[in-house]
Amino acid sequence: MPIFKKPKFGFRGKKRDMPEGLWHKCPQCSSVIHDLELGKNLRVCQKCGHHFRLEASERIDLVVDPNSFSETDRELTSVNALEFEGYTEKVAQYREKTKLNEAIVTGRAAIQSHPISLGIMDFRFLGASMGSAVGEKITRAVERATSEKRAMVLFSASGGARMHEGILSLMQMAKSSAALGRHAQAGLPYISILTHPTTGGVTASFATLGDINLAEPKCMIGFAGPRVVKETTHQNLPPGFQTAEFMLDHGLVDRIVERKDMRDNLGSLLGYLMPEQALTSV
Repeated sequence: MPIFKKPKFGFRGKKRDMPEGLWHKCPQCSSVIHDLELGKNLRVCQKCGHHFRLEASERIDLVVDPNSFSETDRELTSVNALEFEGYTEKVAQYREKTKLNEAIVTGRAAIQSHPISLGIMDFRFLGASMGSAVGEKITRAVERATSEKRAMVLFSASGGARMHEGILSLMQMAKSSAALGRHAQAGLPYISILTHPTTGGVTASFATLGDINLAEPKCMIGFAGPRVVKETTHQNLPPGFQTAEFMLDHGLVDRIVERKDMRDNLGSLLGYLMPEQALTSV
């Protein structure tokens, strides 16, 4: 029998609650970054330049002129037309969690005084999957740009089509692309910005149809995932496959733009494409 009892290690009393979301581990360099420091640097890792995801509201603050954004079609929400089990409850949960009605925010805005119709996908809402409401909001935003003679600017980030809506989701690929076709026939520009990740039916439709396709550094761009592609083709994938840099080398992306330079790049492009449309207000 031991003379001394071994003390038990652990916390005494109630464990102090630790707030969530204060620290982030960079997936590229494994640096641990405080949320305040990350926010000060536009949510870009200072060590390796990895671009963390932005919320739609953060993206709006970053790229558009102050007080120029006016949201449109906020009331559009998904319906469970196929009676997919649990889908209605899942959408309600994400609405409560993100304070968004859907996976995209659309509206009128201006970038360096150039009037635009803007769409920003928010990955927090069901992986920014494209359902009928997302497709309808994008189509309306494009049609609004056409009728009001604005440029269309769209930030994509999505896991692809929303499986809960089946064929209704896939139909949005054709619908949004047709609207962009009519926009192009009107002689108006469309600038597409691909962010991490842009995949599936979104990549196969409106995300890659821009007159100019921009991308954030090292973001993933593709249709199927690398594992699926490798199993289908039975070939080893080249280094950097499905990154923005790979797509730039192969012609899908026109330019890679760091987040801090995005607003100036968009302003310059809009100046070239629609110089006569510059306004002091929207």
